[in-house]
Amino acid sequence: MFIIDGTANPAPLGLLAFGMTTVLLNLHNAGYFGLGSMIMGMGIFYGGLAQVIAGVMEWKKKNTFGTTAFCSFGFFWISLVAILILPGLNLAAAPGGYEMGAYLFMWGLFTAVMFIATLKLGRALQFVFGSLAVLFFLLALGDFTGSTTVTTVAGYEGIICGLSAMYAGLAQVINEVYGREKLPV
Repeated sequence: MFIIDGTANPAPLGLLAFGMTTVLLNLHNAGYFGLGSMIMGMGIFYGGLAQVIAGVMEWKKKNTFGTTAFCSFGFFWISLVAILILPGLNLAAAPGGYEMGAYLFMWGLFTAVMFIATLKLGRALQFVFGSLAVLFFLLALGDFTGSTTVTTVAGYEGIICGLSAMYAGLAQVINEVYGREKLPV
C-alpha cells in the first residue's frame, strides 16, 4: 500500500523566514540602523517560530536535514533575541565579547558540518550554508577581537547570505507553481 504525501513543501517557509530575518539583522551589523523591536520581532516570530514550524513540518516528511536545520536555526533566532533582551529586563547579565564570540563560533561549527550535508543537495543550499558558516565565523571574530570593521564586513556578507536563502525559498515556490524548474536551485 502506497501513501502519497500530499502535504506542502515547508522548505520555502523556513528559507524565507531565515533569509528575511538574516538580511534585516545584517543591515544592522553593516551599520544601516539600530538593533530595535523590528529585528527582535522578526527574530522571535518569523526567524524563530516560523522556522521551528517548518522544521516540524519537515519531520512529518521524514526529512532529517530539514528538521535539524530549521528547528536549530529557529531556536538560534529565539535564543539570540533572549540573549539581547534578558539583560534589559534585569533577568541575566549581558554577555561579553568572548561569550558572544563563543556562542557564534559554536553556531559556525554546527553550520559548517551542515554545509557538508548540502554537498548532496542543490547548489542554492550549498551557497546558503557555506555563506552562513562564514557569517558566523566572521561575527565570532568580530566579537572576540572587538573589531567593528570585522562586524561591518560580516554584515555585508550576511546580507548576501540572507538574500541567497530568500532566493532558494522563492525559487522553490515558483518552480512548484509552474510545475517545472524556472529558477535553478
